[in-house]
Amino acid sequence: MVSKQRDVRRPLIQAAKALRDAAETLTFAEPVTHVYNPLSYAWKSHQAYLRCVNPAGVRVVFLGMNPGPWGMAQTGVPFGEIAAVRDWIGIERPVERPRVEHPKRPVQGFACEKSEVSGRRLWGLFQTKYPNASDFFQDHFVANYCPLVFMEASAKNRTPDKLPANERQTLNEICDIHLIRLITSLNPEFVVGVGAYAESCLKRVLDETEARAKLSRILHPSPASPAANKGWADKATEQLQAGGVW
Repeated sequence: MVSKQRDVRRPLIQAAKALRDAAETLTFAEPVTHVYNPLSYAWKSHQAYLRCVNPAGVRVVFLGMNPGPWGMAQTGVPFGEIAAVRDWIGIERPVERPRVEHPKRPVQGFACEKSEVSGRRLWGLFQTKYPNASDFFQDHFVANYCPLVFMEASAKNRTPDKLPANERQTLNEICDIHLIRLITSLNPEFVVGVGAYAESCLKRVLDETEARAKLSRILHPSPASPAANKGWADKATEQLQAGGVW
């Protein structure tokens, strides 16, 4: 744990701004037709979220892949299912719109009536264990590796691991820099990949930091994963307990 005299929120906000601006310079070819950067149009919410972190650092960092269309794309918060962000974390800020918006994936901010299942499951687990969000953030933080949402013409979501190798490499370069800054600032004892992709990203950058964090993984809560659709919370809890995280 870092010294209590040091406030990690400032470097986290600066790192997020750098990631936001670097992501704005990237271009992607078809089949990707629309790219959303919630760090840009939902910056007020994201900055408020970063200010939730324990100023002295945290014991556990959870890492997801990238925003979902009805979660962080709407709220600016990783896995940002609206009810969890608004009612439990206590964040509700004005959200702007992407420059080029897909008609089937409108950004309505906190007025969006759809629910992000992955976020509902993940934040629901944390809320069950920590009824007060401030108790969760005392020792934990949740981040995403990639800040961008990728969509095809049909509005189908395209995850970063499905991008062409050259686009993926350029994206990874800026996301790795941000992840290194995040881990260096928070100095966690444990880093937990939410799914295999996030775990692989953590594994790749850990050697670039001075952190001695222990790496583990939990099952991704996405409904696209059959294993996650029955007893996900119990399975994730068992994995966290087995890894010594909880």
